[in-house]
Amino acid sequence: MTKIIDLFAGAGGLSLGAIRAGFNVIGAVELDEHALSTHSRNFPLTCHIKKNISELTGTEILEELKISKNDLRGIIGGPPCQGFSTMGKRNLEDPRNNLFNDFFRIIKELEPDFFVAENVTGILNEKYSEIRDAAFSHISEKYHLLPPLKIKASDFGAPTIRTRIFFIGFHQKKIKTPLQEQDFYKQTAKSVTVEEALKGLPQEIKPIWLKESDSWQPIDKEKFGEDEFFKKVVGQIPSGVGDQASVKKYVEQNLVSGCHGTRHSPEVIKRYKELEFGEQDKISKSVKLKPFGYCPTLRAGTGSDKGSYQAVRPIHYLEPRVITPREAARLQGFPDWFVFHETKWHSFRQIGNSVSPIVAEKILQVIFENYYSKL
Repeated sequence: MTKIIDLFAGAGGLSLGAIRAGFNVIGAVELDEHALSTHSRNFPLTCHIKKNISELTGTEILEELKISKNDLRGIIGGPPCQGFSTMGKRNLEDPRNNLFNDFFRIIKELEPDFFVAENVTGILNEKYSEIRDAAFSHISEKYHLLPPLKIKASDFGAPTIRTRIFFIGFHQKKIKTPLQEQDFYKQTAKSVTVEEALKGLPQEIKPIWLKESDSWQPIDKEKFGEDEFFKKVVGQIPSGVGDQASVKKYVEQNLVSGCHGTRHSPEVIKRYKELEFGEQDKISKSVKLKPFGYCPTLRAGTGSDKGSYQAVRPIHYLEPRVITPREAARLQGFPDWFVFHETKWHSFRQIGNSVSPIVAEKILQVIFENYYSKL
């Protein structure tokens, strides 16, 4: 079995991409209880470890999962990026920066065949060279590390310009012929616009839909497209993945969660109506989506330790309101049957922190097909 572990698993964007690519995500490590709860609902067969990775050893991970090093094929993960983000303060002393180092420490301890680490483009800034060098020193002797891959999600079939850096490495003794960066860039796919991506979702969202029960609303599958994006939106549900009650609602009743409303004042509604596509509201800083363009990078906002500030959300291109969590999930490349936290705030935070599963699948599919498809 092609067993892998997802470190800093979040809601599960990387996990879903990995499983769709053919891997078996046997373990997920995540400290945030809300993210871990969401991951547990969507990946019930995965063993979940709620611990701080900085306080966790490779041996302890193996003990939790009841496996040996020989059972492990790969490790994936997206170490917290707030310390490196161009949207943040880029604080060299941000303790979250150390978690990037911990990812590679775990790689050194467990020696998987390969690893895939995702982060923001800001991590390549010269000011973080010492942090990168320290992290890579853990794996320099035994791994072939590819040059950083800069991936824009819209180039790989997701309707967002979200651009991230992927660090990919292969164990020199376990994988004799490592892949090269060009092998991954070949996975580009047909682009999907905002208008195409949101087809079939309810457009008129009532501001009183604030409870989780209210957020379950019918969709119109007849409006769905027939391209690869909608195949992933509608189905491709891997065995043992998905919250079964939610999947049943989706398949049998055409209901999706996350259609939460937002209360806007008449003044705000008026301002939003008057905006042109792509124009930013001067007060809220929200940008009106372009129907024939892509969604800008969705932000996560801050955690409770940083004031619990909600990230600015885009405005729907036809309706004078910010988008719903379900619309955000579509724009990030998540399928309709995938469920997030019952509250709007945590849902947006989980989506904003996630790796697009479409991008994750494209990248991990290359690795699976080259080394494990015949196992």
